Order: sequence, then C-alpha cells, then structure tokens
Amino acid sequence: MLERAKFLHNAGYSVVLLDHQAHGETPGEAITLGYLEKHDVEAAVAFVRKRYPGERIAVIGVSLGGASALLSSPLGINALILEAVYPTIEEAVHNRVAAKLGPLAAIPTEILLIQLKLRLGISRADLRPIDFISKVECPVFIISGLEDLHTTAQETKRMYEQAMQPKELWLIGGAAHQDLHRLTPDLYKEKVLAFLDRYMTH
Repeated sequence: MLERAKFLHNAGYSVVLLDHQAHGETPGEAITLGYLEKHDVEAAVAFVRKRYPGERIAVIGVSLGGASALLSSPLGINALILEAVYPTIEEAVHNRVAAKLGPLAAIPTEILLIQLKLRLGISRADLRPIDFISKVECPVFIISGLEDLHTTAQETKRMYEQAMQPKELWLIGGAAHQDLHRLTPDLYKEKVLAFLDRYMTH
C-alpha cells in the first residue's frame, strides 16, 4: 500500500496505514478473513477522527481489507473505495479452490468452509460483506479486474448493484487478483483522485 500512500500524500491527503491483526507486525492468532479485522478498521477510523477532528475521512480497502471495511459498516466516513472484495466466503473459497482444481472444487471447498467453525469459531453468515454494502452511508467506488478468478467480475457487479447511490464501478481489462495500482498506476491515480476530490473536498 506504500505506493498508494505516496500518491495520495502528494495529492494533499493525510494517510494512515494499518496492519490488520495477525498481519505484518500486528499480533493475532489467525487471519479471520475480515471477521476480527473489522475491529482494526473501526479503530483506525476512530484514531483519525480523534487526531483530526472535523476532517473528512475516506477508506481504501483491498481484498480482505475491503471485506473488513464492509463488515464494520457503517463507519460514518465520507468515501469508500473497495478493490477486489469477495461478496460471500462461500464464493471466495470456491473461487480459490476452483482456480487450482477446476470442476473438482466442490468437496474441498466444503471441507475448508467447515474449518471456519472448527478452527476459528466463525460461521459462514459472519463473512458476507455483500450483506453490509447497502449499509454504507457514503459514496462508494468499486474496482476489480475482469480476469480476476478470486473475485469475479460478476461478483463485483453484484456488489455494485447492492450498493446505494452515489456509487461508481471500474472493471479493469486484463487485470487479475493483483495490485491494481501497480498494474495501471497512471489511470488508477487519475480515477481514484477524481473520486476522492469529488467527495472529500466539500
């Protein structure tokens, strides 16, 4: 996320970067696909609100980070950018297994989903970001790659359809589940800054 932080800072935005629990240098027993990570998003927004009272706040969430932001919604922020965010954990797991095993994915997917409850104490119903996107009370910009096998374009369109206005959608041709800023830095910067400038400078 450092390159994103650099261009946002250069454009005049203050930036806070966070490690989710069990990521980077932040302690935690296990990655929970957004279930516990949502509290990190809430804490980051609270930190910014306390440090910069009265300032407008935007969140950029990529993949699990975006799922965490949705699972903690509404956050009381002014703009939200979501990149390659899975709608349901069933689809997220199935897509990743299917990318390796093709049509043989159904049984391994079910075994992995059962592990959620056994190992993490999390139910499938706890990991449905699509159920929260209509609760987002700010403009939302949804981005994904047309060739993304982990979060498909069709799934991204469903997320967009469930979001409230104002909303924008950008599906990037030739892009998989990857760093979309690194793939197309100039166009990414142009579109993201246009969105933020529209809703963060009032």
